[in-house]
Order: sequence, then C-alpha cells, then structure tokens
Amino acid sequence: MRVRVTNGGATKTRRILSTVIAALTFTIAAPAVAGAATTSGWNDWSCRPGSAHPEPVVLVHGLGGNATTNWFSHAPKLKDAGYCVYSLTYGATVLGGQLFGGLASMRKSAVELDAFVDRVRSSTGAVKVDIVGHSEGTTMPAYYLKFGGGAEKVKHFVGFGSNFKGTSLNGLSELARAVLSLPGIDLLADGVCGACREYLAPSDFLDDLARGGVSVPGPTYTSIVSRHDRVVTPYTSGVLGEPGTTDIVLQDRCATDVSGHLSQAIDPNVTSLILKALDPVNAPAPTCVPFFAPL
Repeated sequence: MRVRVTNGGATKTRRILSTVIAALTFTIAAPAVAGAATTSGWNDWSCRPGSAHPEPVVLVHGLGGNATTNWFSHAPKLKDAGYCVYSLTYGATVLGGQLFGGLASMRKSAVELDAFVDRVRSSTGAVKVDIVGHSEGTTMPAYYLKFGGGAEKVKHFVGFGSNFKGTSLNGLSELARAVLSLPGIDLLADGVCGACREYLAPSDFLDDLARGGVSVPGPTYTSIVSRHDRVVTPYTSGVLGEPGTTDIVLQDRCATDVSGHLSQAIDPNVTSLILKALDPVNAPAPTCVPFFAPL
C-alpha cells in the first residue's frame, strides 16, 4: 500500500481507512470474540463424521471477518446438530492481517479455500464437504465451485446475506470508489483490498461469475437473503434464480424477522434454515421466532 503522509496526513489516512472498512465490511466485526480465540467445539481436527452427517461443514466468513467472528452463533449449533465443523481465515493482506480477512482478490482466496477443503477432507476421510458462507463467503465460494474445482468436492452450498451480483452499498458505492481512489492510496491493489475492487460493479470478477449462470451442476445451492439488508443492495443481488437452486427470502418464511445483513450471523431463523438446507429430509422444520436486529 502506498500512502503519503504529510502535515497531519496520518490522521486523515486513518480516517479514510476506517471509512473503507466500515463501508465494505460484510460481516460482524467482533474483536472481543476473535481475541478470545474460542471455537466452542468446532475446528476439532479429531472429529470424524457420523453416518447421519457424513459431510463436514466448512464455514466461510465475509469481507473483514475471520475464522471466529462470523461463527460464534451458528457454528456451535451446527456442531450440536452432529456435524464436524471447520472455519478458516482467508484473504489476509497488509491492511488487516489475520484479524480482518477476505480482503485479497477473491480469485486468490478461492485457491486458499480449495486447500482448506482438501485439508478437511483428508483429516475427516470425507469425500465431500458442505460449505456455509456469509456475504463474501457466498461470492467467493461460488467462484470456487464454478472455476476452482469445488463442484466435485462440495455436496451442499448454503449462503446467507448472499451477494452474487455486486452491491450499491445502499447508495454509497460511488463514495466508496472516491475514497478508494484518493491520490497516494492504492487500496484497490490485490495486496490491500482486491476484493473491494471486485465487489464494486462493474468488475471483471462479477462478469466472470455471472456469465452462463452462477451455479454449476453437482452441488445443491441455497441462498438466504433479507429484504432489510442495507449492505448488499439491492438484496436481490443474492437471489440466484437459476434452475435447480433454492432462494429464500427471510421475510417470506418469517414475517417477524427484521434481520439486516450483519445480524443474519446470529439469527436463529437463519440457523434453522441452514440446518434444513444441509439435511432436507431429517432436519426439523425451520422455526420462525421474532427477531429484530436490522443491522
């Protein structure tokens, strides 16, 4: 990253970086949870899948997240349901290190995800895994399934707060472009926030993902979105609408759920929808409980 700092420029630069992270973070930033470094039973490399759930679950965080911040709510519940559950931090750059992942080019992050999937398969003896992702954790894995060989290694792909077509950032995309392109600051470089460039449509990455359809034969695709999402805008950017895929609008299943983008990571209704998508035959019917967390 190239930053020129003169006459108070350091303070201005810090403010710019804070603005970019605040505008483009597609996950819950929970430093206290990350600092605790607890995984409450998931990322247990001695876990062996049982016959009821032979595919281990790989959790993929959003832009600005890491292996723990997105998953302190959903992961333990998946573990309690009998799954072997794993999460990774991917896409680390000089801007965020291991605390804020998902910043590198999603093309590079897809390679990291493939290596992690192979590690999980090798450790558990599973032929395939399931992938559950939030926000960028839907976009990047979709690219992995389509271009990175993931379709042969993944049985179920479930996303929430999904984003396959880019976002207007609730009308802030032009502001984001202006901030990211200020003189002397190369925030769109692959080594800083290549994913930011790829998210701001139009981009070659989004064009490649959309060409011929996002989904590919093999895995099942389930995408969960909320009409109250103010980060992925319009929320229909997460609707696949392709043959054989399943799109779920939270409010169609639970009218009293006012979950926004970030809060889908702690939404019990989202948990039950994930469990049903992973095991359509045996999982309990999805619940509907009032949930008011519009962030």
